[in-house]
Amino acid sequence: MLRPLTVLVLAALAVGCVSSRKPEKPVLLGETNREAVEAVVPDWVAQVVASEIDAAAAQALVAVPPGAEVTILFGTWCGDSRREVSRFWRVLDEVGGEVGFPYRLIGVSRDKTGPAEFVAGQDLRYVPTFIVRRDGVEVGRIVESSPNGLETDLLALLEGRAQGLLTLREDLLPASEVPATP
Repeated sequence: MLRPLTVLVLAALAVGCVSSRKPEKPVLLGETNREAVEAVVPDWVAQVVASEIDAAAAQALVAVPPGAEVTILFGTWCGDSRREVSRFWRVLDEVGGEVGFPYRLIGVSRDKTGPAEFVAGQDLRYVPTFIVRRDGVEVGRIVESSPNGLETDLLALLEGRAQGLLTLREDLLPASEVPATP
């Protein structure tokens, strides 16, 4: 037979175990905007403020030639998305909210298969993925981490100075581009 004090201690431990678990991050799905994301994951606001950017590259994004567009596939549950999308928002703040191209912000599921109307055919493996199109044709994408800083690599893709995949993920790079290990 358990003593009342033992039962109380066991109950307290059980409650402590439940309450010490980290709550799952919210998943925002589909086309959205900054305000909706910040309402669901307010800690992203601090990340925007902490983001350091190349101000000259940010300013140059205002004058991108017409015909370019960017689709940003991201997860509100993803630390890489928090870092890179917040950096993009910091760029927007730097230039007064307007860049020289339209962009869409699409929240995706943890398994990156939904919402299907947005991710089907996108070859989405990691988030965030910034897909850059010119006149409706994909010219390149930045996946998960940008090698030279998001605003710098985005500008290079938008101006046509770069194309294809820009990432720090070695598992996505062709073997010829993976740095040799010493």
